[in-house]
Amino acid sequence: MFLFDWFIFGWHVWQGETGERYKFKITLTRKGIPEGGGIYIFVRRRFGFFLFPLYVGKATELRSRLYGHERWWEAWWKRGATERHVLPVRNGTDRARIEEDLIRRYQPRMNDMLVPRGQLDAPSNAKLRRVWRWRQWWKNFLTAPFRGGRRPA
Repeated sequence: MFLFDWFIFGWHVWQGETGERYKFKITLTRKGIPEGGGIYIFVRRRFGFFLFPLYVGKATELRSRLYGHERWWEAWWKRGATERHVLPVRNGTDRARIEEDLIRRYQPRMNDMLVPRGQLDAPSNAKLRRVWRWRQWWKNFLTAPFRGGRRPA
């Protein structure tokens, strides 16, 4: 029974577009939500192992935000959300950066504000934009020989 409890009420690591890893606490109950600000993810679990993020959000006060969240009922009833993952983050700029990083990586169905629209849609956060440009440059550099020998400018 211990393994089952750890699996359902344990921790899960989500990786952002930049490759940075964030360790979220899995919670199904109100008591499991920590106090203070942070990032939360509404997740649909399929077959016990496969996790699909439906919505990524940030809050200055997690408990008050998640108690009456306007999107939770849509996520739960229409999209099949089974749990909430919570990451406490004190700093507001870090919350915005982490939220954008996760949304750009997973592109959840219920998020429509920060999802990239095209190949060259750079992040709005300066730190994320710097990493994104570096990855784009390397991708272009490595694929240039296969596009007729042209190197990126």
